[in-house]
Amino acid sequence: MAKIYEFNDFTFFTEMSELASRHQSYDLSLGLPDFEVDSRLREYLKEAADLCSHRYESLTGNAMLIDGIITLHSKRNHRLDLKKEEINIVPCSTFALFTALKSILNFGDEVIVIQPSYYTYAPSITINGGIPIYYDLEEDFSVDWTKLRDCISKKTKAIIVNSPQNPTGKVWKKEDWDHLYEIIKNEEIYLISEEIYDIYCYDSVYHYSSFLHPELKKRTFCIFSFGKMFHATGWKVSYLIAAENLLEEFRNYQQYISYSTNAPCQYAIANFLKIFEPEDNRKLMQDKRDTFNHLLQYTPLKTEQIAEGGFFQIVNFREVNKKMTDVEFSKWLTVEKKVSCLPLSAFYNSKQDSDYIRFSFAKKDDVIIQALEHLSRNL
Repeated sequence: MAKIYEFNDFTFFTEMSELASRHQSYDLSLGLPDFEVDSRLREYLKEAADLCSHRYESLTGNAMLIDGIITLHSKRNHRLDLKKEEINIVPCSTFALFTALKSILNFGDEVIVIQPSYYTYAPSITINGGIPIYYDLEEDFSVDWTKLRDCISKKTKAIIVNSPQNPTGKVWKKEDWDHLYEIIKNEEIYLISEEIYDIYCYDSVYHYSSFLHPELKKRTFCIFSFGKMFHATGWKVSYLIAAENLLEEFRNYQQYISYSTNAPCQYAIANFLKIFEPEDNRKLMQDKRDTFNHLLQYTPLKTEQIAEGGFFQIVNFREVNKKMTDVEFSKWLTVEKKVSCLPLSAFYNSKQDSDYIRFSFAKKDDVIIQALEHLSRNL
């Protein structure tokens, strides 16, 4: 049980998945859905191959798709009224984050990263000449607003927020955005709000976009993902919402990086949005979350807070082992117990250990059931 398996920190996420594959483990490590997309979406893509122009789409995106986004947001529980001029189609959410940073950062500017956080944030900041400043959430993954405010300096140019959050499953509510505005209202600080799991909010929790805040929207780049929405991550089509003046600056850089986004996929998504019911996908994923957490009760692993949204569940493993680091435990669980996960410390800049591991429940039901039943018998 004490055997350690080495890995390269710089490709940690990939290597954990490869470790799972090599040892034929149930792979619950990454948020890569392994189940089929809606068959109608595939049919629209086939139609696009025959009917859609294969030339570049416009810089801003397919007009029908932009109309569909406006309609989608107008039907939400927390309705968002958008103008066409506030929307831009982009190749992926990582591109949107990178290019938003490029459009606002000067060399030496600071960007606050709330940890635990997704691994692309800091590299996107540093490549664009910025300096990441890390704020760690409290032990219960809540925000201490005084501590967050203390991270702000004269060099702070932006704050990155992810809601629903990967990996914690926390969802920012209206009062959270209000708190954030209060601590930056007198500063020239931008907000990059990654809301790519927006339709995946569970139970009585509903997505509340940062763009609903009347003042924050003036300084916000708000990022969404069709890949996550349709559990079709390989399609690589996302969109950005921002004030017109911010989008103009964003496009000044976009035109030299990607110019536009996959035209046939935009056509297919635009048509699918006319019949798409977000509630169907939300319920599908909530059922998977519930199945995971129900079966986890029959193992020594503990869920302390059920995920409010997203694809992931944080789990405490200390009743199984009190001495291993979370990295050691994750590798041991993957290799020896045949179920793959990620250590929570992988989502921090310098954290060496935690009591938690992260599982993805964005998997086929059979995979979730077999993996958890296997752990109930073998832990």
